[in-house]
Amino acid sequence: MSETQQTHSLADLKDLVGTPAETAELTRREPKRDGQGRSYATGRRKNAVARVWIKPGKGEIVVNGKKVGQYFARPVLRMLITQPFLVADRYNQFDVYCTVSGGGLSGQAGALRHGISRALTYYEPELRPILKLAGFLTRDSRVVERKKYGRAKARRSFQFSKR
Repeated sequence: MSETQQTHSLADLKDLVGTPAETAELTRREPKRDGQGRSYATGRRKNAVARVWIKPGKGEIVVNGKKVGQYFARPVLRMLITQPFLVADRYNQFDVYCTVSGGGLSGQAGALRHGISRALTYYEPELRPILKLAGFLTRDSRVVERKKYGRAKARRSFQFSKR
């Protein structure tokens, strides 16, 4: 055992860390924007991937070159997409341009919501705690289980017959 070990009191450690305002200033995030003032993020859900660009505007959402109402016909999916803006109180303040691929419409809408949430945090880092608390920044990792050999589906067996 070394006898040169120093013991620090809590007051000494607090001085090393600094005040809460100083640490908040150090961890403050800078907005990530490109030359055209847009923020980019990727969202994922099931097998769907959404590449999302947001910029200030009138609230227009374009998905794969189509208006959002034309691409996502079900109102539930459109509601899912606009949730991050409603939670962050930024509804109709940003234009969204995105491309989605893979999966079905429900997975694509979930991927789009995830991408919009991430792009919002890159554009305005102050929104991160609100969107994180709502659970929009967490990638939903649930995917369909693969089918196994000797099974009818992923887990279902073939019907048993005694003869």
